[in-house]
Amino acid sequence: MNGLSPERIFNLQAPDFEPAALDLFRYQYQHNALYRAYTDALRIQPGSVNAITGIPFLPIQFFKTHQVVSGTFEPELVFESSGTTQTVNSRHLVKDASLYERSFITAFEQFYGPVSDYVVVGLLPSYLERQHSSLVVMVQEMIRRSGHAGSGFYLYEHEKLYTQLQELEARGQKVLLIGVTFGLLDFAEKYTLSLQHTIVMETGGMKGRREEWTREQVHAFLQQKLGVNTVHAEYGMTELLSQAYSYGKGIFTTPPWMKVLLRDENDPFELFTGRSAGVMNIIDLANVYSCAFIATEDIGKLYDDGSFEVLGRLDNSALRGCSLMVS
Repeated sequence: MNGLSPERIFNLQAPDFEPAALDLFRYQYQHNALYRAYTDALRIQPGSVNAITGIPFLPIQFFKTHQVVSGTFEPELVFESSGTTQTVNSRHLVKDASLYERSFITAFEQFYGPVSDYVVVGLLPSYLERQHSSLVVMVQEMIRRSGHAGSGFYLYEHEKLYTQLQELEARGQKVLLIGVTFGLLDFAEKYTLSLQHTIVMETGGMKGRREEWTREQVHAFLQQKLGVNTVHAEYGMTELLSQAYSYGKGIFTTPPWMKVLLRDENDPFELFTGRSAGVMNIIDLANVYSCAFIATEDIGKLYDDGSFEVLGRLDNSALRGCSLMVS
């Protein structure tokens, strides 16, 4: 048994999500020693779980203290979260790089069409300066698949980027400008554009690089300075293999193999079914060889159609569920 096949994951229809999630839960219980110990500590019997609401979600903090793997393997990629010298970063060991690649390409193209239609411009200065960024791997492959000579990364070459965007705009070329939030703000403070053919997509990320702004402030400023009607966004994290996308206003939609549920901040094992706001649990069925069921630290709002909005982060970053087990 090897978990879910890529064909099953990436061709998933809505009614098949729950059966696939339950199959993957049982696989990961058998093959992920940490997840099995956590499930046992909760006194959950896998055979008694017959709905996704009964699946235990592993606190994301474990990625900082343990190897969260299903099976035994030499990883093809190691993703590491950003942080300061005083923080412990999360590490995600990726068994199969092609599974990650298929996940982000399939999701992007479901939302935006073929990557080859776009000149892909990455404005990810802090991410390019460190190793093991899942975001850099994703954008690097999208640049390669774009096939356009104008595609590429920019560190702090704002003038060059400004000239490039003007030339592409004059040609009517579709562009994806994907950037870390502080990088886009730094660029937009220097230059004013009117981008009619460019998708501006922010990936989050201030991390003390500049004064924190609200999402509304960030988007309003970028819309004014770059001349776009809306600012798109990407939601992903080191510990996952999939991303959600927003066409604007910070409302994210997941691909078919990813799902968000909400839990009670004061009781991490209580899922909300009738309320729209809580702490986010994420199911990512592409995360076959790690853990597909993650209790995040993000507070979110969930809409009836399954889309969601990120409202902030827990003040107490050490999730209570971790105290069930000794590191």
